[in-house]
Amino acid sequence: MAYPVFDLHCDTATMLSLRNVPADVVMAAGVPEAFIPAAGQDLAASSLAVSAAAADGVPWLQCFACFIPDGLDAEQGVSLWRCISAYLDEQVHVHPDALAAVRSGADARSAIATGRLGVVKTIENARLFADDLEWVHRCAQEGVCMASLSWNARGPLASGHDDEDAGLTPAGRDAVRRMEAERMVLDVSHLNDACFDEVTRIAQRPFVASHSNARAVCGHPRNLTDAQFCEIRDRGGIVGLNYCSDFLVDDPQEAEPTYDDVCTHIEHWLDLGGERVVALGSDFDGCETPSWLADASRLEAFQEQLTKRFGAQLCGALCGGNALAFFEASAW
Repeated sequence: MAYPVFDLHCDTATMLSLRNVPADVVMAAGVPEAFIPAAGQDLAASSLAVSAAAADGVPWLQCFACFIPDGLDAEQGVSLWRCISAYLDEQVHVHPDALAAVRSGADARSAIATGRLGVVKTIENARLFADDLEWVHRCAQEGVCMASLSWNARGPLASGHDDEDAGLTPAGRDAVRRMEAERMVLDVSHLNDACFDEVTRIAQRPFVASHSNARAVCGHPRNLTDAQFCEIRDRGGIVGLNYCSDFLVDDPQEAEPTYDDVCTHIEHWLDLGGERVVALGSDFDGCETPSWLADASRLEAFQEQLTKRFGAQLCGALCGGNALAFFEASAW
């Protein structure tokens, strides 16, 4: 039996949209031509990790991030967002039997019941909000249910781990408040520790780390400390397990991360009371993953292993149940 998947982060839609993005934006983003998928691919059946074809047989809800690189200014960020949002809308329209737009719990449950890939819009590094906070409202109206404030560098809203000392900017604090007013979930993945601490002081609603692992298991700064995980837990949030090899083990060049390495992160969080916190946040098409967890087609076998180790109830919760319960309560 395949359990429904609710995956909190991938870069698939951004990659597939790049052929439609203005050349100056692609150049500013620093994406090599070789990384851009061939034209004509779509979410129903692409060569990338996430597609309806790759997920065949596994009920699947997917957060498709609009990833806005650090090198883009606000205007370029808006241009990229418009291209990716339009691409997702067009894909759902062209492939109604394979894809479903998800903007509510009812939409999510319908997609699962009908075997379609559920398309959930999110934004990674929502630097366009700094130019005009009305973009929070506009994006919410277009179906965005979650957004993060930074990527790796210092940005106009917040900073990632390239600058460990910088906190939220005034625009970043305003963006958090406006997002909460619009019931858009705040994603704290990529925030440096100073920004995370500041979020805990101003946020009034539960928040999410969409694709971050346990720093106690793998010391990469992109991973969460135990205190950060417990803060998310205590506020009613969720944390998505990231499949990125660099965030699973300290030296992935020495040996590919194993299934046991992945489970060590899960077990550490379970020891912290994370039974209703742990979710999936693959980062498919945005990172290098272990070969045995390379794309959506591997999830059914992964679920079988998780069931043997953790039991059916916990496997169902961490693969999709926890994320669906969170969004039904907090955003939809």
